[in-house]
Amino acid sequence: SVAILLYMTRKYKVPDHWYPQDLQARARVDEYLAWQHMALRRNCLRALWHKVMLPVFLGEPVSPEMLAATLAELDVTLQVLEDKFLQDKAFLGPPHVSLADLVAITELMHPVGAGCQVFEGRPKLAVWRQRVEAAVGEVLFQEAHEVILKAKHSQPADPTIKQKMMSRVLAMIQ
Repeated sequence: SVAILLYMTRKYKVPDHWYPQDLQARARVDEYLAWQHMALRRNCLRALWHKVMLPVFLGEPVSPEMLAATLAELDVTLQVLEDKFLQDKAFLGPPHVSLADLVAITELMHPVGAGCQVFEGRPKLAVWRQRVEAAVGEVLFQEAHEVILKAKHSQPADPTIKQKMMSRVLAMIQ
């Protein structure tokens, strides 16, 4: 969570670029972190669940209209991410990779794991992804996203697990 990430930046005195001491640079990171939870995070999770987790993992159908609406909302959110936060900059907040970029890439990998081509047709976002991956390191980046990138190959859940999860899942993706 964002709260845990901020705690860790303070406790472990991480390099300044992750969460800058400069108030203006920090405000740009904070602005993104405040926005993302109910925008990018919500729509990326909904895309993953509507496209893969509900129909494949839980065996629950998702109507084509619901899936189309979910993907349309994701597209709008991606446009806001590009226009408002990325603009023509190298990274979302300050001129160097920050927590904003880590949180954003983590969220964007959810629909990627569901087979959504979120970087296709979005050259600025695609180049940004490459910069973030390079800043983190390709091996670590791939390792961090290994599980989510296999989501579309999920096996159906055991009926007992499905029964326990359904109400919580439906509440989460509303």
